[in-house]
Amino acid sequence: MKKKHIGSDFDDFLREEHLLEASEATAAKRVIAFQIAQEMKRHGLSKSEMASRMKTSRPALERLLDPANRSVTLSTLERAASAVGKKLKVELA
Repeated sequence: MKKKHIGSDFDDFLREEHLLEASEATAAKRVIAFQIAQEMKRHGLSKSEMASRMKTSRPALERLLDPANRSVTLSTLERAASAVGKKLKVELA
């Protein structure tokens, strides 16, 4: 019995199962949501105040902070970054 994944790495496994892109997108969203939440905490911002600074609704902010919700626009991310005194940096790697 030959074991298909012996010697491969986890990225290879995810690629073979057609899950790599979705996994990377989810991981990136989790990091961004975490960073925004940390900046809110550092600045002492409530969710209501953050939503107000972003000129959006609290449910929209909740979607942004939800690590599993990947449907966030660059515009929303830019407003969130600006609301905590940061700039959004997007790059291709």
